Amino acid sequence: MIEVYSWATPNGHKVHIMLEECGLPYRVHAVDIGAGEQFDPAFLAISPNNKIPAIVDPDGPDGEPISLFESGAILLYLAGKTGRLLPASTRGKYEVLQWLMFQMGGVGPMLGQAHHFRIYAPEKIGYAVDRYTNEARRLYKVMNARLARSTYLGGPDYSIADIAVYPWLRSWKNQGIDWADYPHLKGWFDEIGKRPAVQRGCEVLADRRKPITNDERAREVLFGDRQREQR
Repeated sequence: MIEVYSWATPNGHKVHIMLEECGLPYRVHAVDIGAGEQFDPAFLAISPNNKIPAIVDPDGPDGEPISLFESGAILLYLAGKTGRLLPASTRGKYEVLQWLMFQMGGVGPMLGQAHHFRIYAPEKIGYAVDRYTNEARRLYKVMNARLARSTYLGGPDYSIADIAVYPWLRSWKNQGIDWADYPHLKGWFDEIGKRPAVQRGCEVLADRRKPITNDERAREVLFGDRQREQR
């Protein structure tokens, strides 16, 4: 059974969805990032960047245990372990991987900044709000254009690229998005959201998450000096 250390965030949901899609048995260990549990030494031993998610697979390569952090790396590992959701052909594989990297380097960081400056920042800085809202809209346009000519982000088949992106778009309202501007992306979003494994994955730990906008302790843990302490 794979041990999953996670929380109900887009990056956490990526891995929950992948495990559900692959039908792999797993056990979830909640890491309450608002309470600072990501800084516990036991968690840092498997996730040195103090970010969720992380996994421990007791049946890793050559039958030896392996621990992994970074959601993109975990998706690739699980795809390799199961032979699912990543094309076998070299061309197909790299078509998917470029869109996975697009999520890791663009969609996640930029939409995360849009969330921060639009929702969580104690001071509303107009330049920052506009900068990241406009970048969110640009990224949505890129995906909408891709899906105007491709069934899924990585090509004709559903893949880890779709799994990586979908959870980040669930907070589209917080990103200043109007779905009417992105009809192809909206169709894809609705289709992915109907998948039973996606629905189950997005429910993992959802009942544990609490709003942090008025929680000063959680804000300090997530955005304050706790992030920069030497460990």
